[in-house]
Amino acid sequence: MAGKIYFASDFHLGVPNYDESRIRERTIVDWLDMASKDAEHIYLVGDIFDFWFEYKHVVPKGYIRLFGKLAELRHRGIPVTVFKGNHDMWMFGYFERELGIPVISDELEVTHHGRKFFIHHGDGLGPGDTSYKLLRKIFRNRFCQRLFAALHPSWGFGLAKYFSSKSRIANHGKDDQFEEENEWLIQFCKNKVRSSEYDYMVFGHRHLPLDIKINEQTRYINLGEWVHHYTYAVCDNGEMSLLKYEHENIRP
Repeated sequence: MAGKIYFASDFHLGVPNYDESRIRERTIVDWLDMASKDAEHIYLVGDIFDFWFEYKHVVPKGYIRLFGKLAELRHRGIPVTVFKGNHDMWMFGYFERELGIPVISDELEVTHHGRKFFIHHGDGLGPGDTSYKLLRKIFRNRFCQRLFAALHPSWGFGLAKYFSSKSRIANHGKDDQFEEENEWLIQFCKNKVRSSEYDYMVFGHRHLPLDIKINEQTRYINLGEWVHHYTYAVCDNGEMSLLKYEHENIRP
C-alpha cells in the first residue's frame, strides 16, 4: 500500500519573536514526526523561514531542531522536497549539501498515486501584484544578490529582520478575506488548466486554507500557514484532504 503525500507551507519561522518561533518550530517537528510514520513524500512549499539568506560561509542562526528532524527523515529514506518562497528565496545549495534535500525555485509537476500535481509556492503568479513581481525580479537577480552578500551578515540579517518585523503575519495579521474574483491564484489556475490537465494544484503564499474546485477534474489547494491556522494537506490513495494540526503547543 502506498504511503501518504504530505504538504505544508508558510511556517514563517523567526517571527513574531524568538520565543513564539521556538514553540512553533517544536510543533512543526512534532508534525514531521507524525507525518513520517506513513509518509511516502513530504513537500514543504515555501516560506519555511520568514527570512533566509545563505552567505558563502554563513547561514541564519537557529532552527537546529528543524534541521535535525529533516536530516533524520532523509537518513530514514523519506523523500523531502523544499520550495523557495518569497521570504526564503535566497537558498544557494545549503539544503542540498547538508541535508540531501532538493530545492525547487518555481513550479514542480509530479505524479503521485495516479494523480497529477502542479506545485508552486504561489508568489508572482496570476494577474495583478505588479509591484511585487518587479521586486521579485530584483530579489532573484544575481547581481543584486551579490550586492546584498557584500554586506556583513550582522548588517544584512539586521536589515532583513527590521523589514520582516513590519510584515502583517509578524504582527499577528490574518488573511481571512476571500473574494474569488480577486484571488490571483484561482485566476492563474483557471488559465493554466486551459492548456494543461492537473488533478491538484497546490500552493502556499496566500495564508488562507482553501480547497476549491476549478473544473470537473482540477482542485486548487492552498495550504494556509502556521502562525494562525496550522493547516496542511495530505494525499491518501489519490484523495487530497486539507487538515488542521491539533497540538498542545498551539494557542487558541
